[in-house]
Amino acid sequence: MSEYLLPQTTEDDEPSLGVRLALVQARVVQAAHRAGRDPQEITLVAVSKTKPFGMIAELAAAGQVDFGENRLEELWEKVALADSQGVTGLRWHAIGTIQSRKSKQAVGPFALVHSVDTRKLAERLSRDASAVGQTVTGLLEVNVSGEESKHGFTPEELLADLPDLLALPGLHLQGLMTMAPLESDAEAARPTFRRLRLLLDEIRERFPQCDWRHLSMGMTNDFEVAIEEGATIVRVGTAIFGKRTIPE
Repeated sequence: MSEYLLPQTTEDDEPSLGVRLALVQARVVQAAHRAGRDPQEITLVAVSKTKPFGMIAELAAAGQVDFGENRLEELWEKVALADSQGVTGLRWHAIGTIQSRKSKQAVGPFALVHSVDTRKLAERLSRDASAVGQTVTGLLEVNVSGEESKHGFTPEELLADLPDLLALPGLHLQGLMTMAPLESDAEAARPTFRRLRLLLDEIRERFPQCDWRHLSMGMTNDFEVAIEEGATIVRVGTAIFGKRTIPE
């Protein structure tokens, strides 16, 4: 991610999409510098779920490339709209929970599937991708916090299952993803992010032959802390698109 200057706004301004994007980009750069990191290491995924395609096109014109969707149906609709309207060069991310019975819909022109959260789903993605001669590039979702409401492998399950997961054809695993507990204080998420980073460090030592490049963690409320703890991908919706009627 390149260097960005903070746009000048007044209290009476309603920031445009482009201004909100630039503000988030600047915060990404600042967080990277605080951690002694290169901002180019960090990918900002604009979470566009429930938002009209026109907003995506506007952000694309402002230079945003990566967009994330929770629902596979909506993701495919927006891929089709981008193609029909000539909006090219976008990278699409599937970031929501995927039901095993919908695994075929996750095989497509996507940069990353962030939510490979069970062995069963991994096996179905492998089967469906292999059947059409494709490869799904994915991240393993880990429930680091241990919350019952969260999806994902426990760290212990993941370490036990990894040898089998890495042997699956048609599935290229590139790292880990987690969701921190929703807290008003961003610092409350730091232990969760740190544990995911330490888990990835352990996995890199055990399985050095693999391409463990990504840590996907951090949303609007806590992405700066996530960057300080090693995130290579942050998923930001509200700070760019404005508030939704459903949470990120």
